[in-house]
Amino acid sequence: MRRAVRESVSGLPREFWWLWTSTLVNRLGAFVATFMALYLTLDRGYSASYAGLVASLHGLGGVVSSLGAGVMADRLGRRPTLLIAQTSTAVSVAVLGFMTGPAAIAAVAFVVGMASNASRPAVQAMMADIVRPEDRVRAFSLNYWAINLGFAVSSMAAGFIAEVSYRAGFLIEAGMTLVCALVVFAKLPESRPTAAARQEDADVSLVTVLRDGRYMAVVGLSFLVAVVFQQGSVGLPVAMGRAGFSPADYGLAIAVNGILIVALQLPVTRFIEHRDPRTLLVVSSVLAGYGFGLTAFAGSVGVFMLTVCVWTLAEIVNAPTQTSLVVRLSPVHGRGRYQGMFTLSWSAAALIAPLMSGAVIDRVGAEWLWGMCAAVGTVAGFGYGLLMRRLPPEHPAAAPATAPEQAPATAPEQTPEQADTGAKVPTAQTAGGTA
Repeated sequence: MRRAVRESVSGLPREFWWLWTSTLVNRLGAFVATFMALYLTLDRGYSASYAGLVASLHGLGGVVSSLGAGVMADRLGRRPTLLIAQTSTAVSVAVLGFMTGPAAIAAVAFVVGMASNASRPAVQAMMADIVRPEDRVRAFSLNYWAINLGFAVSSMAAGFIAEVSYRAGFLIEAGMTLVCALVVFAKLPESRPTAAARQEDADVSLVTVLRDGRYMAVVGLSFLVAVVFQQGSVGLPVAMGRAGFSPADYGLAIAVNGILIVALQLPVTRFIEHRDPRTLLVVSSVLAGYGFGLTAFAGSVGVFMLTVCVWTLAEIVNAPTQTSLVVRLSPVHGRGRYQGMFTLSWSAAALIAPLMSGAVIDRVGAEWLWGMCAAVGTVAGFGYGLLMRRLPPEHPAAAPATAPEQAPATAPEQTPEQADTGAKVPTAQTAGGTA
């Protein structure tokens, strides 16, 4: 066990561990996304449809900021983007805790969605910058492990905090997010490619990303999978609340998700690290869909926990595999934009999933929602099977794909389509300008 742990964490740069620490601190203070539906329906007395609307506005804020934050990460830098995003998140979350009217809650939730989602492209681009290609699956798994370690702890704690004061939860999250910004400010250097490599940044625009057919297909499939996984935080709490379960019951059930990821993410990653990503994504997509589908048969907290176990196994496999695939398909000097488009798929899912789940639960019942999850997971698995039939192998490099600003520039990675055709990274003439 000691050897397994050592091999899982060894060889990664110090900057990665500070970024990992920032992620962990952020998730230890997570509250709003997990308990917003319960806060609105149980504490404020609003309907499931209104709770879905607010969650969708939160997601819409993420949609708005995803692409802009990706461009910022490429142009302004990963570190400044993180500082702006995390500071804005801390302020807006604190303000949200004091809003009482339905219009004010909805408006501030939109701002929170914008601010909190803006850090994602920068975090993923920075991680790809500082970690060697052959270590990326492991690095993304460790980062995801930190997310869920914090989530497991915060879910259990926040469930009981909510019994006393929802506002305290908002203020705790604001404070922890501010701590993340301080970590980034004090410990993380900029990781963008060198000035010479950044000159090629003009060759990659948002139009370039949109014209990358295989990459956009991955984004579309990611959206379908994200819609399914979003039900753990939007459909599940509402359905459990309607069935008479308390916030603490939901906190215990959903905490199983974080606990299992903390326990299994590293050993499972060692098992899947060098396996066929096509098989992994097909299996994980179908398993996610049917894991949520089984929720239709749950009638006790224990059975809800069992269904969480099923779709959590899918999440453990899907998250690092898909994130590594996205980096693999992204050119070095356009990582921010490519990551922004990938983040957009999750933001769009955060917009659509609450509206869908709230409307379905209100009109036809939760059982139909879980059946739809099974169908969407099946479609996504079929799509990955078709898309990745000709995915070329990845050739690990001996050094990180990019270097800090003081280091020599490195050549950009090619996308699989470019590798297949021998084409160069698209130029400004073919990309239709910059974004």
